[in-house]
Amino acid sequence: MTLSLLTAAAAAGTLPTPALPEVDTANPLLGEWNTPHETPPFDRIRLTDYEPAFDAAIAVSRAEIDAIVNNPDAPTFENTIVALERQGYLLGRISGIFFNMLGAETSDELQEIAVRVQPRLTELENDISLDPALFARVKAVYDNPGDGLSQEDRKLLEETYRSFTRNGASLSDADKELYRRYTTELSDLTLRFQKNVLAATNAFALNITDPARVAELPDFVREGLAEEARSRGEQGWTVTLQAPSYVPFLTYSSQRDLKEQLWKASNTRALGGEFDNTVILKQIANLRLKIANLLGYECFADYVLEKQMAEKTETVNAFLAELLEKTKTWADRDYATVADYARSLGFEGTLMPWDWAYYSEKYKDEKYAMSDEVVKPYFKLENVKKGVFMLADKLYGLHFTENRDIPVYHPDVTAYEVTDEQGDFVAVLYLDFFPRASKTAGAWMTEFRGTRMVDGRETRPLVSLVMNFTKPTETTPSLLTFDEVETFLHEFGHSLHGMLAKGTYESLNGTSVYRDFVELPSQIMENWATEKEFLDLWAVHYKTGEPIPAEIVERIVAAQNYLAAYANVRQLSFGMTDMAWHTLRQPYEGDVVAFEQASMAPAQVLPVVDGTAMAPSFGHIFSGGYAAGYYGYKWSEVLEADAFSLFKEKGIFNREVSMAFRDKVLRKGGTEHPMKLYVDFRGHKPETRALIDKMQLGK
Repeated sequence: MTLSLLTAAAAAGTLPTPALPEVDTANPLLGEWNTPHETPPFDRIRLTDYEPAFDAAIAVSRAEIDAIVNNPDAPTFENTIVALERQGYLLGRISGIFFNMLGAETSDELQEIAVRVQPRLTELENDISLDPALFARVKAVYDNPGDGLSQEDRKLLEETYRSFTRNGASLSDADKELYRRYTTELSDLTLRFQKNVLAATNAFALNITDPARVAELPDFVREGLAEEARSRGEQGWTVTLQAPSYVPFLTYSSQRDLKEQLWKASNTRALGGEFDNTVILKQIANLRLKIANLLGYECFADYVLEKQMAEKTETVNAFLAELLEKTKTWADRDYATVADYARSLGFEGTLMPWDWAYYSEKYKDEKYAMSDEVVKPYFKLENVKKGVFMLADKLYGLHFTENRDIPVYHPDVTAYEVTDEQGDFVAVLYLDFFPRASKTAGAWMTEFRGTRMVDGRETRPLVSLVMNFTKPTETTPSLLTFDEVETFLHEFGHSLHGMLAKGTYESLNGTSVYRDFVELPSQIMENWATEKEFLDLWAVHYKTGEPIPAEIVERIVAAQNYLAAYANVRQLSFGMTDMAWHTLRQPYEGDVVAFEQASMAPAQVLPVVDGTAMAPSFGHIFSGGYAAGYYGYKWSEVLEADAFSLFKEKGIFNREVSMAFRDKVLRKGGTEHPMKLYVDFRGHKPETRALIDKMQLGK
């Protein structure tokens, strides 16, 4: 039989109902979901379901596209643009599950399926964007849109037309074939890159059996390493390249030889060896250049930035240069301060990258009495979660209720129903906190389903937050570092962007905004991590229940800008190497290490270590969506520094300000140009001065 949800995409208004192929509804990915809020039935989905589900959904999408192309009626906004927006709903919900599992709960089998399925998805995308008859209908509507379109409608029309032109619709037949070949190769390469990074990360572990080598470590670090060893069937203590293991060891251990080994292992991941990405990343960069040239751009960055707030390569380079010029001297002073401090403790020689975390932490502890050991007892994960939920309530009136009837994809995952002050359903939020071998490092927000409106019926989003926080041990609950608290708030900001979306078209809702704007809702949330008024509401000692002392909060605030210039320049260096790879005018076949060193040289603060490079594991730009867009983190920091100053002025829980941010930014998604959204909220354009002031350099 044919699913009712398949025809729902065409059921609104005057849209024709296409003749759709029948699908096997016994497959849980294809059948109706009789679960709370129509959430994915993870308890029923098996690996063997994915590939046939993709094949069936691709066939459905093709039938939906054929119905649009062969519609005998003249092209209109409804029968062409809206129909295009709604086609592929079944495929979208399958992809939403599969590709999040590929990062959050992967396996060799799942990765093999991805390798087989990705070319079929790329072929479908190309068949749609390169179809001359379909593009002719889109162009006809674009040239003569008619009257009565709303701002949201006009934006959908513009984005649809631009999507076709940016994906080869105007190319000659010969160039279309080249475009197909390049994009197919590119999709395969990015998957292989991601697979290699995960494999290289999991391939390294340092097992320590001498108790003297770990005796100085804080209890929470030592217990975590012991737990890791036990889980592997090893004796002693095991350090991995996962951040909750790797970072604390570098921070608290004085064992230079072990730290050097760890640091070099991390900074040579996928650089040579079994999981080498050096050839792959050059192929990715060169293919992106070929695609850009084919579409009429001098470099890939020009192509990407056409649809960003920055708009031009020159703007980004000038932005990075301005921030570097204003902070590099201070960053060098940060390094000199820590190096001098290390020498005062008897350190000899050059302070190397693997020494940095240890001595900068000791200096911070001495100057501000603010080590992770002091703070972590007040940041029990359950309490932090309570605080984050409380903040969402104070700002936006959101309430979170765990629902154990909602299926989850791993026992560590919890699912929450989100409602507003009127008790109306807003979203489902999945939380996945802890690292595991099947999960990619880092933290991210994704959606299993977005927000859309069809025939007056609103579909609310299913949002997932995936993180890699410190795990609980047999004797200690999960206690977060201050950085992890900020990470939680950051990703939760992305989830608010998704959960509070309010619009007709899914492709314009939530986080479907320009890449250099998408970090504003996330980064602004980090500001509350150092607000005493917020911390006082929930941050208590996990053993005694004592509220976090005012002096500790003051020290957190005082330490917040410690090494701010260094951290800023480090981020700039990542943006600069990203831009270097994606402003290539000629294919690059040279040495990856040399390229990286040259591109980062103006922002280099710590000593360069020959034979190491981050590019082979830089998933953000080589397998994620941040190619020619990593600068966006700093760009968004300028936005959030300026935006949060309004909260500081009016009150950090001020409802007037938060509702304005909700209505003028979060709910709007990509329905209008982000600069207009920002100015509507703040009243003026952002300036870099806001970020410089926030760093309080020299104070």
